[in-house]
Amino acid sequence: MNAPLTSAAPAVCLIGAPTDVGAGARGASMGPEALRVAGLQPALESHGLTVFDRGNLSGPANPWQPPEQGYRHLQEVVAWNQRVFDAVYAELQRGHLPLLMGGDHCLGLGSISAVARHCAEAGKKLRVLWLDAHADFNTSALTPSGNVHGMPVACLCGFGPRELTHLAGMPGGGPALHPSQIREIGIRSVDPGEKRFVHEQGLEVFDMRYIDEVGMRQTMLQALAGVDEHTHLHVSFDVDFLDPDIAPGVGTLVPGGPTYREAQLCMEMIADSGRLASLDIVEVNPALDVRNRTAELAVDLVESLFGKSTLMRRSP
Repeated sequence: MNAPLTSAAPAVCLIGAPTDVGAGARGASMGPEALRVAGLQPALESHGLTVFDRGNLSGPANPWQPPEQGYRHLQEVVAWNQRVFDAVYAELQRGHLPLLMGGDHCLGLGSISAVARHCAEAGKKLRVLWLDAHADFNTSALTPSGNVHGMPVACLCGFGPRELTHLAGMPGGGPALHPSQIREIGIRSVDPGEKRFVHEQGLEVFDMRYIDEVGMRQTMLQALAGVDEHTHLHVSFDVDFLDPDIAPGVGTLVPGGPTYREAQLCMEMIADSGRLASLDIVEVNPALDVRNRTAELAVDLVESLFGKSTLMRRSP
């Protein structure tokens, strides 16, 4: 493994996207401020990183309307993701590491579209680690709710409305991602039609049963296999990836997620790769939390992503 990120790493740029237009519960719009209150910037700076807080993006309000043709708030979702795309792409062009603070997970569309466009232009391979309780591979025909935060992976792979599937403006006009570029970790809640679609597309999913059977270490070795010096590693961290006992402040609680130590090992092994180049933290919902506990845990884990280790080991 390569050395973790150090003070020589690119500047980290915090980008707030305070919206819950893609979610089924209100409150994730307060996530960026909860992460700031939990001390995200000083925590990263304590590890020798240069951190800039770009403030919050602005966008349309959540109209809280029922689905239309299988999508809730499609116009608003597109507008927010376009703003996220522009902000993340601009930081990548400056040589910075963008850290998107959501907001709900529909925002991964804009963030990863920007990363995919950047990688295509820079000639880099892209690997996306999707840390989540849900596969987020629904379509308008499969979704039981119409909430777009359950669809971003499918849209990134080209299944969805054109204004989302082609947000990246990729050379050649294709979608931002191929399923082979994604590794989903911690999955334990998938709708029946969505499950069939995941299998049809060949998405690589390390669900909780797999983690139970082989352990987090083996899971992460497989998820990171092939990541090298030519790889841009993007982590999309939905806090409902974690077990609700340790992270109650999310809108879609699913029991049976990774424990604190399993989550720490996951993050530490990503850091050990030395290839983390962009990050989303999404679905922190202070309205459902207990004394900002979930945001504080997210900050703790993100510190590990950037090289903090809970283990007493000598640096190589």
